[in-house]
Amino acid sequence: MKKIKDLKKMNKEEREKKMDELKAELIKAKQSKDKGPKSKEIKKMIARILTLNNQKNMEVKE
Repeated sequence: MKKIKDLKKMNKEEREKKMDELKAELIKAKQSKDKGPKSKEIKKMIARILTLNNQKNMEVKE
């Protein structure tokens, strides 16, 4: 998983692509019998990306 500083370096399109990949990975993790900590980590990473996108949108609006 990437760190937040790595996500900040990405542009919006790259973050959107990464989020799509993570969503697909989350679906696969949920379908497997062993959900475990992996799906939790994926959800956290998606939340980080969404938060970062929202922060960037707020900066643009100001």
